[in-house]
Amino acid sequence: MLGTEQKRRSSLAEQTAHQLVEMIQKNEYKPGEKIPTEMELAEKLNVSRSTVREAVKQLAARNVLVIQRGRGTYVAKHPGRVKDDPLGLEYVQDKKKLFADLLSVRMVLEPWIAEEAARNASERDVEVIRQLCDEVEALILRGESHIAQDVKLHTAIARSTKNMVAPLLVPIINRSVSLFGELSNNALGQETIETHREISDAIARHDPAAARRAMEAHIVFNRDNISLILSEDQLRPGE
Repeated sequence: MLGTEQKRRSSLAEQTAHQLVEMIQKNEYKPGEKIPTEMELAEKLNVSRSTVREAVKQLAARNVLVIQRGRGTYVAKHPGRVKDDPLGLEYVQDKKKLFADLLSVRMVLEPWIAEEAARNASERDVEVIRQLCDEVEALILRGESHIAQDVKLHTAIARSTKNMVAPLLVPIINRSVSLFGELSNNALGQETIETHREISDAIARHDPAAARRAMEAHIVFNRDNISLILSEDQLRPGE
């Protein structure tokens, strides 16, 4: 197990990495641009050089920074583009605008994905989709975060299309699902249960038209309710 001092250093490095990410998000350091030296960053962030070094290593592993031996450290040309986030959406600062744009893309992609899933899902695919629906519902009813299982559900639907491209689009969908949970504070549970059931039932019946309609309704529901939540936030005093 990590000792207390080692844990403290690790936590400080993570905090420093987060500060550097925020600077990149705010365009203080732009994609492809060289960042200050280890010593300069240590002075600027009021941490040790070893903490900066560890933070830079963490961000290099996440493809946020690129270490070029003998030349220095640079912001990646496409910060954060990795397997689970190939478009680097984690590093978009305006989350509300990102969510709206993601929903627009999802409205084009996901009804088609649901339709193809209804055409091509195997019995095993249907079992997995139903199981994930049950898990999402159980988490919601217990008042726990269901986002991780929600992401798995949408992933399973995409895979059941048997289209080799559809699963590659999953990170776009998953980022939208995760962002919806963040912005809505995991609210709207009952409606999520119902719309998921309609989608999974249509896929199980191999009814492409119904699956498309159910997915369209699900996305419209998310769009309308997050718009309401955000508008209510804007009306609160002091915000």
